[in-house]
Amino acid sequence: MLLNLSGVLSEQHQPIDEIVPCQVEEFRVNSGVYPVVSKKDAHIRVAYAGERKLRITGTCDLTIEIPCDRCLQAVLVEFALDFEREIKNSGAETGSEKTDQLDENNYIDGYFLDVDKLLYNEILVGWPMKVLCSEDCKGICSVCGQNLNEGACDCEDTGLDPRMSVIRDVFKNFKEV
Repeated sequence: MLLNLSGVLSEQHQPIDEIVPCQVEEFRVNSGVYPVVSKKDAHIRVAYAGERKLRITGTCDLTIEIPCDRCLQAVLVEFALDFEREIKNSGAETGSEKTDQLDENNYIDGYFLDVDKLLYNEILVGWPMKVLCSEDCKGICSVCGQNLNEGACDCEDTGLDPRMSVIRDVFKNFKEV
């Protein structure tokens, strides 16, 4: 969804306060594609902040299905996006200034604000480091792939590498009681 910023950037500096539909259907990153299970409309406000700067604030609620990092079970992760950005309008910037601002305002192209790119950036910033289905998730068997939360498998416990037995003995001998 594109918002026209010509009214904000004109001499009158008319602010924008709109509720726009969230059109993000999936979240794509290098690690995979994650479906958006539920979403609410985004509330976007854009105002002129002086000295060729724009203040963009907004809220949006999304739920994305992400696999558990241990057992690969689907986990619904809620993103309550609440953001405020103040960006410089990239009208007549030098090359180095434009490079510094490139990541920050890739969602503004001329007189248009791309709401989907803005929301994508906010999801990326809020992406969790680790997703677990539960705190005591047991993961999957490294031999057969059985989800150990659902039950044990019949695979043999390979234990430690026999070459590491010397180190295991050292720790066993110096274990404090």
